[in-house]
Amino acid sequence: MKVMSQRQCEIAAESYAACLLAQAGYDVLVQYGANQPDYDLVANKEDGKFLPISVKGSQDGGWMLAVRYKSVATSYNEAIDLWRDAQRKDVIFLFVQFRGVALGSSPRAYLAKPAEIAAHMKTQCHGRGHGSLQENYRESHPGSKYDHRIPNAWIFSLQRLGLMGNAQ
Repeated sequence: MKVMSQRQCEIAAESYAACLLAQAGYDVLVQYGANQPDYDLVANKEDGKFLPISVKGSQDGGWMLAVRYKSVATSYNEAIDLWRDAQRKDVIFLFVQFRGVALGSSPRAYLAKPAEIAAHMKTQCHGRGHGSLQENYRESHPGSKYDHRIPNAWIFSLQRLGLMGNAQ
């Protein structure tokens, strides 16, 4: 059940992302203004490396990423490639999921680069691809023949964050 509006979900996701990054020892810079392109936050550690972070919040189990690139003339895999190519090469996506999370509990968070996300989305629907990234499709659609889920390796952790910052 969705409790928040889309905007409230975005604000909650960005706030939670900033909290996680600060807790991980990063300084967090927030862009000023509504709907900034390319990224929402910048994380910085003592090494001086700036990590642009695009935060995506959800409360329904998925994130609509490549959907707007899909058309009758464009396959899902082509739409996924178009989405990937439109992203900054150095951006890190931080996905925050509120589905099934009780008020006052921590949402689930995942980290991935655009190339990883695109490669994973192409495996969905038995290789046909899908325009949205699904945390656990079978859980939210029990009768489905598809079993899309985010790789466990993407779960937010200090190690994963370190890997993201080192792989440019």
